[in-house]
Amino acid sequence: MRTLEIHGSTGVSTILVGERLQNLKRYIPAGKAVIITDKNVLHLYQKDFPSYEVIKIESNEKIKNLDTVRYIYGKLVELEADRSTFIIGIGGGIVCDIAGFVASTYLRGVRFGFVSSTLLSQVDASVGGKNGVNFEGYKNMIGVFNQPEFVICDLNLLNTLPEKEILCGMAEIVKHAAIGDPDLFAYLEEHYQEALAPDIGVIEKLVYDSVVIKSAIVNRDEKEKGERRKLNFGHTFGHAIEKTTGVPHGEAVSAGMVMASALSVKRGHLQAKDAERIKKLLQKLKLPTRLQADRKTVLDALQKDKKRKGDSIYFVLLNKIGNPFVDQISIKELEDVIYDLCY
Repeated sequence: MRTLEIHGSTGVSTILVGERLQNLKRYIPAGKAVIITDKNVLHLYQKDFPSYEVIKIESNEKIKNLDTVRYIYGKLVELEADRSTFIIGIGGGIVCDIAGFVASTYLRGVRFGFVSSTLLSQVDASVGGKNGVNFEGYKNMIGVFNQPEFVICDLNLLNTLPEKEILCGMAEIVKHAAIGDPDLFAYLEEHYQEALAPDIGVIEKLVYDSVVIKSAIVNRDEKEKGERRKLNFGHTFGHAIEKTTGVPHGEAVSAGMVMASALSVKRGHLQAKDAERIKKLLQKLKLPTRLQADRKTVLDALQKDKKRKGDSIYFVLLNKIGNPFVDQISIKELEDVIYDLCY
């Protein structure tokens, strides 16, 4: 097991890469605790849960909303959860986002931690202190910054994931490598087949190195005033595509990174050969580099992005692999890229 720490305004969050779900209880303070999980995780792993009350939710993006939050509040009231109650989210990014938001707002905030069960949540969603829900289809429009006390990344839980879920996590790993570690990018180019197998040793390195990159950025800029915006590489286009097409997050981000790389080349920042490396690596990882989408609908979603400022959006570009920067780009310029790379 390897550990990392994120030092946030709400406290220290310890990331435990390689810890096991079976050891969860040792990280929970004495007293009452409530588990929030989804029906799939409950079916597969309930035998390994400690003996706390469980609130079960569905496991799809459609339930990541205020209706689900209201349902969980009601269950917590029924269970007589008070300010000393500890909340544990066990699941993927949807469960962790919802559980973190509920814990941060119930009774003005109670302590919480996560057991992350998907590759996507281990390398991204459960790490960093962003907790929130969607609103009328728009991603993470309502939320808070609040650090979980711990995040257990149990690599053994990845064994029951379908390939599509592994691929979604791979997209975020490519993103971390592209913005933070050219050596990790080269490692992925060399070991992509083992990553897809998945080989547990390779996966442990990819998860740990990704969390190193993300935790370092979050430690410098917890609340996304500047540096943390770099973590949005591929996400501005990606979220717009995800909302309008319904494709999985990782697939949308993959196509979004290709679009952001193309824009970086077009603006004279990134060499075309580096953009091609990014595209080829995503293809090797069985991720899409172009998606069918209605251009007008994608543009409309882009205009409602929470990173928008007036007629422009804070957008992540690359100078080279491992060297990102944030610029404000006009909606009009982004519209041109959408028309080039959506079909």
